[in-house]
Amino acid sequence: MGNLRALSLVLSVAVLGGALTSCDNGSQAAAKAAADQVSKALSALDVSQAPLSGTDPSAAQTRLKAIVEGLGDVKPSVSAGQATTSNGTTTVPFDFRWKLSGREWTYTTTARLAQNGDKWTVEWSPTLLAPGLQSGEVLVADTKAPPRADILGAGDAKLVTDRPVLRVGIDKTKVVAQDQDASARALATLVGLDPADYAKQVASAGAKAFVEAIVLRDAPGRTPTDQQITAVSGAVLLGDTLPLAPTRTFARAVLGTVGQATAEQIQKSNGALQAGDETGTGGLEEQYDDELRGQEGVTVYAVASPDAGGAPSSASPSASPASSAKPSPSSSAAAKRQLFAAAPVPGTSLRTTLDPRLQQIAEDALAKVGPASAVVAIRPSDGSVLAAASGPGSNGYNTAMLGQYAPGSIFKTVDSLALLRGGATPDLSVECAPTLTVDGKTFQNATGYPSAHLGTITLRDAYAHSCNTAFISQRDKVSQEQLQGTAASLGVGVDGGVLGAPAFLGSVPGDATSTEHAASMIGQGKVLFSPLSAAVMAASVEKGGVVAPRLVLSGGEKDAPTAPASGSPSGSAAATASASPRASAVSKPVTQAESGTLRDMMRAVVTSGHAGFLMSVPGAPVGAKTGTAEFGSDNPPKTHAWIIGVQGDLAVAVFVDEGGLGATISGPILTDFLTKAGQ
Repeated sequence: MGNLRALSLVLSVAVLGGALTSCDNGSQAAAKAAADQVSKALSALDVSQAPLSGTDPSAAQTRLKAIVEGLGDVKPSVSAGQATTSNGTTTVPFDFRWKLSGREWTYTTTARLAQNGDKWTVEWSPTLLAPGLQSGEVLVADTKAPPRADILGAGDAKLVTDRPVLRVGIDKTKVVAQDQDASARALATLVGLDPADYAKQVASAGAKAFVEAIVLRDAPGRTPTDQQITAVSGAVLLGDTLPLAPTRTFARAVLGTVGQATAEQIQKSNGALQAGDETGTGGLEEQYDDELRGQEGVTVYAVASPDAGGAPSSASPSASPASSAKPSPSSSAAAKRQLFAAAPVPGTSLRTTLDPRLQQIAEDALAKVGPASAVVAIRPSDGSVLAAASGPGSNGYNTAMLGQYAPGSIFKTVDSLALLRGGATPDLSVECAPTLTVDGKTFQNATGYPSAHLGTITLRDAYAHSCNTAFISQRDKVSQEQLQGTAASLGVGVDGGVLGAPAFLGSVPGDATSTEHAASMIGQGKVLFSPLSAAVMAASVEKGGVVAPRLVLSGGEKDAPTAPASGSPSGSAAATASASPRASAVSKPVTQAESGTLRDMMRAVVTSGHAGFLMSVPGAPVGAKTGTAEFGSDNPPKTHAWIIGVQGDLAVAVFVDEGGLGATISGPILTDFLTKAGQ
């Protein structure tokens, strides 16, 4: 009796197993193949050729397109599982994975398979596309962007934060049709736009559209005024906020700006950005956009489609899940079911070392300088970049950190350290001749060099008055390789690894011909500095050790390469890996004793040299070195004007392209900066 029961149990299990997997291996393979074809078709959002039953594939394609249209221009990743049969019904699971505004929506649906002879098909049903999706429903994604995080300065001062703005434009509902063209042209003229172009935009917009002309800071003294704007028929002002710096020009080249994503940015974002998204452009705003922007929240609803007599499924056929922070029209419809939700993730504020007061002082000092120009200020004790201003003549380029120019006589600071290491002292007698010829090339002193300081003078005096021929005469005591190593001792060309932004940190070649070596002794030839690297050199002298500049306090070195030497200030540094040595790899950093001697020589530039104008600066004693670097083929040649200065725990570099003499052009800028910085 027991054996009969056991046999009955075995037979029952066998029958049940046959019910669960009634297909033979060949049929299972065919069913799986059909399911795989459909999963690939769903991944492509094109089922027009898929093995479907229950409807014509072309009709299924039309319905599929309508169902997913509200999710935007995205496609899912779909994979089919193993087909199984139970009670005569064969089913297959489909695993869906959507990436909507960078958020993943995953789920599994179950589809029925049908067999006709040796041919298998997947039965079409809305539930194939999303769990519980009903006939007449479509999918719609609403997005909500979190507030963009701030860029902070020293003491966590808000450098870039949401500030009030006014969106100015024509509201076509507030002006009769025949007057719209005249109103558009009048408003465009008032705000400085092309009247014809703006009139075309207004004419082509919908009958109830608001056509934005310009966004203005909502600040006292603004022009045009509210009264001037609203005097134009149909012109309105809409209050809003935007991430902005304190002024339009404040550290713009360093910080960047925030605006609507361009087509190029959207294409490069791999789905993270959609039309209408705000994103960073240039500077830190672009470099750290992911952190600052955070992640949009996404909610997916099943709603009744217009064809089914329900609410509209999306704002437009091209609507995308990240196209706006505003909900689509469907979101306000009563009949909707939530299928997925991911909350917005706030961005992370970016902390920097920029001192807003010193940055503004630097920008004010450059406000009336015509050529490209820069002021960079560093705190030697910790390397913090306190100001990095590029003047209006830089036309938006980050001259302060990326410019590449011959440094001229400020490089004599490197020469002096190299000579000191070779046994020289500031009292070393050197010969300052009016001219000096090296292998057929004649070098001379800068225009206006004082004749009283020609002849045999001390190294200190040659440095203070910047005698080119005296330093070139010492070229045999310092090799080109030694110049390169000594420059690194003062932080030139050294990647400290903590700046957090693209920069050119200087370049000194290790090999040179005899004339190039002579030119290197006066900061020309192939020697290149940025204003930042000049400030680093001055800071290293003040500190008595290699200063590693730092700007970004959170985010570190991410995407912050060092620019290579290219000889062109317009070369981009953003995609070039640094070949510069790390600060920790500098073989012989400047010592306290060496720095003390260099500081005394820099002080002599002020007390007995041609930077005596700095004696008027209140506070701690100022040390300095001027520089004038010739470039180009003009006769007389154009010159770059440099000056570096140190005062207490502050090191500053000033640069003016095509600026004449360092003392007369850059000197007053440094005087102005240090005087106001100390107030």
